Amino acid sequence: MSLITPRETFVINIGDSRTYIIKNKKLQLITNDDSLVFKKYKPTTRKERDLLRFHKENNIIINSISKNNLPNITIIKLNNDDYDILCHLTDGVSDILEEELNTLEEAVNLLTEEQEVQQIYEVQAGDTLSEISITVGIPMETIVEMNGNLLDNVNSTLNIGDELIITVPEPELSVVRTEQLYLEEDNLTNDELKLLDLVSDRSLLDITKLPSRTFIEDIYGFEVSESMVTAVTNKILPQIEEWQQRPLSAVYPIVFIDAIHFSVRDEHIVKKIAAYIILGINDEGKKEVLSITVGENESAKYWLSILNELKNRGVKDILIICADGLTGIKEAINTAFPNTEYQRCIVHQVRNTLKYVNYKDMKAFAADLKTIYLAPNEQQGHDNLQRVKEKWDEKYPNAMKSWEQNWDVLTPIFKFSADVRKVIYTTNAIESLNSTYKKLNRQRTVFPSDKALLKSLYLSTLQATKKWTQPLRGWGKVYGEFAIMYEGRIPL
Repeated sequence: MSLITPRETFVINIGDSRTYIIKNKKLQLITNDDSLVFKKYKPTTRKERDLLRFHKENNIIINSISKNNLPNITIIKLNNDDYDILCHLTDGVSDILEEELNTLEEAVNLLTEEQEVQQIYEVQAGDTLSEISITVGIPMETIVEMNGNLLDNVNSTLNIGDELIITVPEPELSVVRTEQLYLEEDNLTNDELKLLDLVSDRSLLDITKLPSRTFIEDIYGFEVSESMVTAVTNKILPQIEEWQQRPLSAVYPIVFIDAIHFSVRDEHIVKKIAAYIILGINDEGKKEVLSITVGENESAKYWLSILNELKNRGVKDILIICADGLTGIKEAINTAFPNTEYQRCIVHQVRNTLKYVNYKDMKAFAADLKTIYLAPNEQQGHDNLQRVKEKWDEKYPNAMKSWEQNWDVLTPIFKFSADVRKVIYTTNAIESLNSTYKKLNRQRTVFPSDKALLKSLYLSTLQATKKWTQPLRGWGKVYGEFAIMYEGRIPL
């Protein structure tokens, strides 16, 4: 607490809360923590204080107020012209601030830093895109961009029950982002165990966030190197391998396949590689990440090996595989699962088509494309395709070629009702997952190796799938149609 008079300020401090002052845009810590480790080691840098937060004696307070205790309380006297701003912080947020911050604004921005959290907005009766935009605080154009599977432009019609992906900013009170790392302690050396003891919740270590080696050695009696950190985090690789080889269900009604690209350093050269994500919808309608593969080149041979791997893990049948135009995927599906239908992703198909179109024509063109994939049957869809082609062919001769060339893999959805079609061609299920992976690109622009990328993807997957406890919306109806269309292939 503080007592401010017309001329002087008295700061009264006890425990491990902190008080800062700002003078001439410089931030300064003026109190000391009444904890055993801070009194013992007297840290002087941010990294040193961070390390002590995880010390086994960190929670031992040597000076506190209680019913039966009247301690010696530290009182700091300041002249009012010694500071411009006085800032009290509890121990819950004080560790976030750095002494290098120059202004109160920087401190406030750090404490209230926002991150984008993805949510699903369900369209209600009477909702318009404009009203939703105002409600969630997101521009209409951004909502359209995020939901290309449902919306072509800001004038698109919304249906009751449509699920829109939106991002909502949430305040973040931590600048150190860690991922849970589950390790068997029996497999660690004594020094590796000591290193893990310094990190809360078995976090994935980052050598850049550790204090000086001298400080660690002085306090804990062992040395830390980058190779040691790598050795510890590599302990997770067997777990990834076990996860990649775990048994799978015999039947998956729907499987989505997509690719996310990352930058990885390979012998001093930064290259772009793809992480291929396979997401299954099981017979209960629940999402399940089946496989993550990093760094292979697309080909029929490659995709056949991936699909054969799924078979070796227990998958006997897949009703529909939905993917973009991945090289060789069609041939591989026909070989590995000859009864499986390959549905080319409608969302990607529309996006790829509109790349040929000028912005001024995009709205009208997108509306015409909608008449194709929302047609009541395949014949009507094909007739509408011809009309769209005739209308735009002179101006955009290449735009509709892909529709004609891939018509056989764009049409499986026509046999289903509108509700079931939406589940198949709507990519919300995998797009939501991909948004989690794309955050890795924002957090780390270049990964040091393929293994480092795989570890990050695996840990992100564990985090993202914790909430996957409910089936897809309307799954009962979808499953009922599947049971009729694919009689005898799924359990009843």
